Amino acid sequence: GSEAAGEQCQEEEAEDRLKEHMDSLLDKSAKTRQAALQSLRLALSSRTLSEFLLERRLTLADSLEKCLKKGKGEEQALAGTVLTLLCLQMGSAPEGEELFRSLKPLLISVLTDSTASPGARQSCATALGMCCYIAAADLE
Repeated sequence: GSEAAGEQCQEEEAEDRLKEHMDSLLDKSAKTRQAALQSLRLALSSRTLSEFLLERRLTLADSLEKCLKKGKGEEQALAGTVLTLLCLQMGSAPEGEELFRSLKPLLISVLTDSTASPGARQSCATALGMCCYIAAADLE
């Protein structure tokens, strides 16, 4: 009993930290946003958070969109990586497809922007390819 309660407590703490990181994506400071993206990248790559993300996917997608649009270099690259991980977590469900469809034009925009950093362009290319493979319903 106490072991399960301990796990539940750890789970809640982890979710609270994730919520804080998601809130930090909207901070004015680029350094704060980058730190939040790095923390989200680590969290999304180390555990399955499908249920947690399902409820917050639109908020997170909106924040990632802002990071891709307004960010520069490292921030855009991290946002692309987090988007890839988010898409992996969402899978081929309608929610994953919706996420991909909404952010696809922005990924293409960064990818084809010759003034964007090579890291950002590479990250967006990876995100585009992975998300297309996982979540695109339209075969073309």
